[in-house]
Amino acid sequence: MVPVRVIPVLLLQDRGLVKTVRFAEPKYVGDPRNAVRIFNEKEVDELVLLDVGATPAGTPLQFDLVREIVSEAFMPVAYGGGIRTIEDARRMLALGVEKIVLCSHAIEDPRFVREAADVLGSQSVVVCLDVKKGLLGGYELMTHGGRKRARLDPVRFAREVESLGAGEIVVNSIDRDGTRSGFDLELVRAVADAVRVPVIACGGAGTVEHLGEAVREGGASAVAAGSLFVFQGPHRAVLISYPKPEALRRLFGPDGGRA
Repeated sequence: MVPVRVIPVLLLQDRGLVKTVRFAEPKYVGDPRNAVRIFNEKEVDELVLLDVGATPAGTPLQFDLVREIVSEAFMPVAYGGGIRTIEDARRMLALGVEKIVLCSHAIEDPRFVREAADVLGSQSVVVCLDVKKGLLGGYELMTHGGRKRARLDPVRFAREVESLGAGEIVVNSIDRDGTRSGFDLELVRAVADAVRVPVIACGGAGTVEHLGEAVREGGASAVAAGSLFVFQGPHRAVLISYPKPEALRRLFGPDGGRA
């Protein structure tokens, strides 16, 4: 068994899959159900499914589409995007989703993290931090798909949501998203050192080696990526891929390779 979870992130827009660059320039990837079938064959650890239009556009949650996607998946699926009530979260879990991912709403109403953890269990609550570098240095949290500044420090907020019951934290670099230039290791390490819950590095993976760096140098417990698993070559030709288990074992080693 591979000791580190390696997680494809699929972005929903309307009823199709897209991939962005720095949270912009969405490129159509394909039908989400077909992508999940391919990932089944490649024995993926788990999937994260994010509806990137749900919060910015205020569109209704696509429960019917999520049901169809999850019914095709042989691996655990986490869903995020537009969840604002416990009823929304319960409905998602009832469809077969294993975890809910809270992004903007966790920042707007941190008490909801506590409520969700109390009702659903911390193991079912993931908080995603969308982070951007400031013009004068440092990092700040963003909401609504990177459109709004939250004026919050991501490390401090990570500690807060951990204390409220979040079971995992995703650290997503907006500046690295879709660039395939590598994770922001400084950011990942800062959050990983500040909390005890698992931290998932996201944003920037372009090679399998980048995944190892996030664990060894960034201190991440798991790694997530989009472009690495859906594109091939400099022109972003669509090709669903995933490293073979033996390649991941060589990359992370028997102890997971954590620093």
